[in-house]
Order: sequence, then structure tokens, then C-alpha cells
Amino acid sequence: MDPKALFKITYGLYLLTTRQQGEDNGCIINTVMQIAEEPDRLAVAVSKRNLSCSMLQKTGAFNISTLTTKADLALFRRFGMQSGRDADKFAGFAPVERTENGIYRLTEMTNAFLSGRVVDQLDLGTHILFVAEVVDGQVLSGEEPCTYSYYQENIKPKPAPAEKKGWVCEVCGYVYEGGEPPEGYVCPVCQHGREVFRPVGEV
Repeated sequence: MDPKALFKITYGLYLLTTRQQGEDNGCIINTVMQIAEEPDRLAVAVSKRNLSCSMLQKTGAFNISTLTTKADLALFRRFGMQSGRDADKFAGFAPVERTENGIYRLTEMTNAFLSGRVVDQLDLGTHILFVAEVVDGQVLSGEEPCTYSYYQENIKPKPAPAEKKGWVCEVCGYVYEGGEPPEGYVCPVCQHGREVFRPVGEV
């Protein structure tokens, strides 16, 4: 095992993959902690709503891959927003390879991976915390890890700007927010009356 893989996986967003009875599945998680050095152990938290969680409870084996800034929205949609009950999550993500434990890992968009064997689990209500012994680990590249803030700023689609509602002064552009300006209303900027106001979008 390359011990540097443990350092690669100290922060960021991760792809957890597992396999049960010939079925492959995976999900994106953001909690991976190294909790011991001898033997190398780590803890991962997985939502109970995720199929990967129940599979991991039964099989006790998984891979963790650190996503890099090259990870794209398609990956987050597939592994973070779509259930493995509905689709093959690995379809369209090539190349993938199986590690010694027989579980898939992505070979692109990741910079390190670890294979773990669960030795304990703790019910946290919404999540299960799995404590695992690290049985394999490799550094794949020196690419920057994808942090949650990087995902928010560079990968996650930005919401469309909210449309301004109200009435706009044709003379100076001042926007009166709300309904139609009342009788006798005067623009506070250019001092023109309500007759020069039009609904936003018409000017």
C-alpha cells in the first residue's frame, strides 16, 4: 500500500463504490477520516437512504476514490443524484477497473483510491458510520482534489437569476417593486409621475 494515499484522501469529495451479488453500486460522500495508523483505519459516513449503505452493511468491502477538479457534472448527477435501484451507475464512465477486492473504481477524475474492509459500524440515525481497515491504497496522480467549495463554485449549475418584478421608470430606470405605483406617485430619482412607469420587461 502507498501510505501517501492516506494523505490524498484527507479532504474533498469522494466516490464510494461497493459490490453485492454481482451488482455494482456507488455514491458520493464527503466524510472520510483516518482514525488510526497501526493498523491503518478510516471511517466513512454513508446515508441510510443510499442503496450503497445497505450493500456495504452486508458485504463489508468498499473502495474510496478521491475526486479531482476534473470531475464533471455528469458524474455528480449519476452517483450523487440518481439511485442505483434505477440504473447502472457506471454506464458511460469508462475506463473503470476492478481492484483486488473485485470492486470498481474510476480510473479518471480521481487522484487516489483506498480499499477498505469494515471492522465496525455505528448507527448515527440518518447515516451509518463504517470503521474500516485499509487493505490497499494507491496514489494515481497529483491532480487537485475536488473540494465541496470547488463543486459549488465550478461544477454545480448556477440557478437562473430571479426575474425582477415591479414597474420601471422609462426616464431614469428606477424600479418600483410591487404592484402598480399608486395615484400621485412620483419617481424618487427623476421626479416624474407614475405615467412614465411601465411593467418590468416592457421597457
